Formats: sequence, structure tokens, C-alpha cells
Amino acid sequence: MRTFDLFIVELKKTLNDTIVTDSGLELYISTKYDEFENRVTEGPVVAVPFKYDHGVEVGDTLYFHHHVVIDRGQPLTGEDDHYIVQYNPTYTAGNQAIGYKSAKTGRVSPLAGWSLLERVEEAEEKQSDIIDVISLSDNPVTKGRVAFEAPWLDELGLKKGDVVGFKENRDYRIKIDGKEYYRTRAEDLMYKEV
Repeated sequence: MRTFDLFIVELKKTLNDTIVTDSGLELYISTKYDEFENRVTEGPVVAVPFKYDHGVEVGDTLYFHHHVVIDRGQPLTGEDDHYIVQYNPTYTAGNQAIGYKSAKTGRVSPLAGWSLLERVEEAEEKQSDIIDVISLSDNPVTKGRVAFEAPWLDELGLKKGDVVGFKENRDYRIKIDGKEYYRTRAEDLMYKEV
């Protein structure tokens, strides 16, 4: 199958509703109270859009926006376990394909205007040597380190390892190989630390 501007991924389930203990015992968990954190956001690619040059091949792992699986997801009509992932290389907000991992090289690459950022640990300034200040609210995350290179980041003058600031509430998280990253649109990046 070849699609015009959609990726098709194969998903056996749309929620991560089980955990496996060290002894191999599989336990089912309730996702009722935290469905957002348990949505599946990756799957093997079974079809790629031929309309655009993107580098993804059948068999690669595609990382996608959680909307792909919300409310039963976007299933492909007539195909069990196949889901549609919208792709738009010029308008990031219309692009659900965030990145991919090559089955041949293992290399992770962001797609079409997305950036994948690592968490930056910020040192808290100590107000006093005597009094320990305790904060009861979390400061919003507004910084990250560029984790993977992409042509649109090069155009912005960014490279892997650069620390960037982004708009508040743009710290959407995604796991890749068990590590958590922020998936942020390039247009939400505001500055690079020097």
C-alpha cells in the first residue's frame, strides 16, 4: 500500500495497560485515571507517504502525537490494527508524525518541524545558608537540550547539545527507547543559550 500524505502504523493496542514484573508476571493496570500518560505513541510503519521526501521506510518505528489513538484512534478502514498518522511537512500543527527510528541504523530523527529535547536540570539558587526555602509548586518547564539533529533546526542555527528555551506549556513528553524527551514544535523555540 502507498499513501499520498499519511503514514500507516500497526498497533496491537492503543493504551499501555500492562506492566511486566522482573519475574515475568504480566499485570493489568487501570488507565482510567491517567489515560493521557498511557497512550501508545509509537509503532512499526507499514506504509509511507510517497508525496514527500521524509526518509522513513516500511519497518521503521514511527513516533507520533497521542491524538492518533485518542477515542479509539484513527483506524484505517478495513484493516485491523492499522492506524492513520497525518503528515504535513510544511505545517507542524497538522503533522502528527513527530519522529522515527531507522530499523537499519537505529538513528532517531525528528520529522517536519518537530524538535526532540532532553530535560535540562536547572540548579536552584539558594536564598540563605541558614533557611532552606521549600517551594510547594513546580516551576514550568521552559528549557531543553536538542537531542537529535534535523535540517530545520540547522536552519535556525541549532545543533545537537544546544540548550534552547521554549514557550510555557510546550513540554509535551514522549518516550523513545525508554527515555523521556520533550516534543516541541520548532516554531515554539524562542532562544538559544550562549
